Amino acid sequence: MDKIFEAIKTERQKQDDKFGIQNHNPMEWVAILSEELGEVSKEALEYYFTINGKMNTGLNSNEKIEFQNNKLKLYRKELIQLAAVAVNMIESLDRNELKKK
Repeated sequence: MDKIFEAIKTERQKQDDKFGIQNHNPMEWVAILSEELGEVSKEALEYYFTINGKMNTGLNSNEKIEFQNNKLKLYRKELIQLAAVAVNMIESLDRNELKKK
């Protein structure tokens, strides 16, 4: 689990480096999180449809296995980004809305 949390922490730092500290309202955060979830869904669907033969990739069997492995790696990457956004949402909430109380 430490490896996963370290990956999330690294991704959070990348987000801060790219966008700076983000202070969105809860509705904006949900939209951002939903966009990230869409990317997770895309990778999961493409993996699912290739392993079940429902997506014609035009690849031979070895290329198909490589494609599927790549999809799983991208799926994991997107999950880390999704988790990092969720952490960012909590940080923003604590920094802004909950600090006002």
